[in-house]
Amino acid sequence: MFIRFTFFLLFTIEAFFTWAQTDRNSNLQKNYQLKISKSASPIIIDGKVNEEAWRNADVADNFWMSYPIDDRRAEKEIQTEVRLTYDDQNVYISAICYGPNDYIVKSLKRDNQEFWDGDSFSLVFDPVNERTNGFSFSVNPSNVQYDALISGQTGRRGGGSNSGISSAWDNKWISEIRTYIDRWIVEIAIPFKTLRYKPSQTTWGLNFIRGEPRTNSYHTWSPVPVQFVGVDLGYTGALIWDNPPAASKSNISIIPYTLASTFKNIEDDEPAEYNFEVGVDAKIAVTSSLNLDLTVNPDFSQVEVDQQVTNLTTFSIRFPERRLFFLENSDLFSDFGIPPMRPFFSRRIGLDEDGNAIPIQYGLRLSGNLNNDLRIGLMNMQTKGIEQSPGNNYTSFALHRQLFKRSVIRGYFHNRQGSHDGELLSDNYNRTVGMEFNYISEEGKWRAFAGYGKSFTDHITSNKNFFYNFGVGYDTRNISLYTNLAGVGDNYYADLGFIPQQNHYDALNDTTYHLGFHHSYTRASYTYLMEGSSKVISHTWELNNVIDATTEDTEIFRFRFSGEYTILWQNTSRFVFELSRNVNTLLYPFDFTDEKPLPAGKYKYNTLGAMYQTDQRKLFSTEVGFEVGEFYNGKRAQYMLAFSYRKQPWGNFNLMFEQNNIKFPEAYGEISLFLIGPRVEINFSNQLSWTTFLQYNTQRDNFNINSRLQWRFQPMSDIFIVYTDNYTIDIWGPKNRALVLKANYWLNL
Repeated sequence: MFIRFTFFLLFTIEAFFTWAQTDRNSNLQKNYQLKISKSASPIIIDGKVNEEAWRNADVADNFWMSYPIDDRRAEKEIQTEVRLTYDDQNVYISAICYGPNDYIVKSLKRDNQEFWDGDSFSLVFDPVNERTNGFSFSVNPSNVQYDALISGQTGRRGGGSNSGISSAWDNKWISEIRTYIDRWIVEIAIPFKTLRYKPSQTTWGLNFIRGEPRTNSYHTWSPVPVQFVGVDLGYTGALIWDNPPAASKSNISIIPYTLASTFKNIEDDEPAEYNFEVGVDAKIAVTSSLNLDLTVNPDFSQVEVDQQVTNLTTFSIRFPERRLFFLENSDLFSDFGIPPMRPFFSRRIGLDEDGNAIPIQYGLRLSGNLNNDLRIGLMNMQTKGIEQSPGNNYTSFALHRQLFKRSVIRGYFHNRQGSHDGELLSDNYNRTVGMEFNYISEEGKWRAFAGYGKSFTDHITSNKNFFYNFGVGYDTRNISLYTNLAGVGDNYYADLGFIPQQNHYDALNDTTYHLGFHHSYTRASYTYLMEGSSKVISHTWELNNVIDATTEDTEIFRFRFSGEYTILWQNTSRFVFELSRNVNTLLYPFDFTDEKPLPAGKYKYNTLGAMYQTDQRKLFSTEVGFEVGEFYNGKRAQYMLAFSYRKQPWGNFNLMFEQNNIKFPEAYGEISLFLIGPRVEINFSNQLSWTTFLQYNTQRDNFNINSRLQWRFQPMSDIFIVYTDNYTIDIWGPKNRALVLKANYWLNL
């Protein structure tokens, strides 16, 4: 009954708010317009930009500075000129990026994490022009590509809220580069099949971003205030089509794969397992703005391993989603709640808590725009049963309705249902349902949200099963204020979500208790921009406060108040200093040292820490940090050191070391935890790379080797050879070993 009511309520709201249509073309789009006309002759992507269509095209130039200042145009010597044209299959972009040819390119690997530390050119498309979701395509002087999905939740620059950028999304497009003494030239072709758009839409949101590392600056065509990232969809200009592109015909992509692997469980002395698998993914454009993704027997063995961390909290750590199937339009499902409390987290599907794969039999996902104001997401996945555990069927539905200029009202329904022999189990389920309203002012300074949800679980009473959240934020060039309050009841369960503070482990009884709690977070910061300085960019002072308290008796089990000072230099180096006051209450005994657990009770302690990062543009850079002080009823000293050496552009050699020395009173023991992570990346070309990542983690008693060779023999078509090895540390010896050979091919129909 409640499922039918939820769907009825969502669509009633969709009809009710139809009156809220407004003109979403801001003054910015009136002042920054670029007209695009169809090319009368073919465009050859060779970086020469010598076709007649380029000579006749409108020019976007005279870029604004966006960072580290935003009150002036970029200097003439490092300006950028951009032109667009199109034909029946592609939209074409050419850019001339002026500046000296001592380019900084940190890697030849696609979508590498350090892409933005070097020279770059990017464009942002918002095809629906609703400021809720868009696409970003970027390239550097070595023709390394970087593409991403952009949502309307990118937030403040450097504020830790840039979850609205999903760089793990990949699709097919081509680019070529030519370099000269005083400029480099970009030429790009993006198939209409790659984009999601409405055929009748005559105006798209558009912006261009130029990264210029020698001056540590970013420039944009349509001006973006310094406090926001350049891809912010609230500050796009307008792309005006002479005739809007027609819907792509037969827009279907088939991506089959074959895999051969061997696995040896050495620790348990089991015989080697040999495996051969085939599977397929498909992407079908139901309309130009609505996409259907299908997968049968998917495999994610080529996905990079998680970067391990030392966990000194009493709760689980959240690792990011990296699997391609879950990434397109992922914000539709995952942006509900607040960062530490999410009713949906796709890693709960097909992965256990340790990141080990649970076989997925099939999956489908329908996502995109039904019209200019309405986005939907519908997903269904089926996993296999393992040993005595049944399989699970997962269904998620989300609806986003655009209101006013940048605001959204949205709702969700998630369902996990146990299954056995193809039958769903009526007494094994978990369901969550909820709604949220997210307000963003037109210029992005004000943000506010509020939401409420419920969960329904077999054999769990339907009271104290609530989830609520609301908050408000305010951002200007100098001031950033944010506060939220959220909570869950004792009987709120989210099998498809991630709410770690709800589970409390009792080390004496080896039992985990599931408790409701209230959570509040407040941040206030002031940034002083050194606009007249040639060395310093800014000074920032920030205060943070976190409070978690049980819902039953409002007992505070986590309180943290911290003050932080950050200085940024023009040469990309930075320094951070932090003081914090902590009051933690262990509701149950907890063990940090594998000796006598700390007793339940209240612990008050202070910490002091600092971090310094050197110039990231140099071939050799370092990062060093420490945190010292009390820790519950003992002492802790943490030391961190990271080195990075770049042999431009083919090699990256990194080493990260972290040590935590914890000493409690004698009865509770002491421990030294080491985390060492060497990483070597060698790029033989833009298509062939070899990455080896070693992780030595004493907390997890594991030494892991992950080595991956990737050959991109065709656009988005790859051959992978992946080798993994795990060893115990305490009594050194091998645990397990695996070798995988996988090939996939992207076929457009």
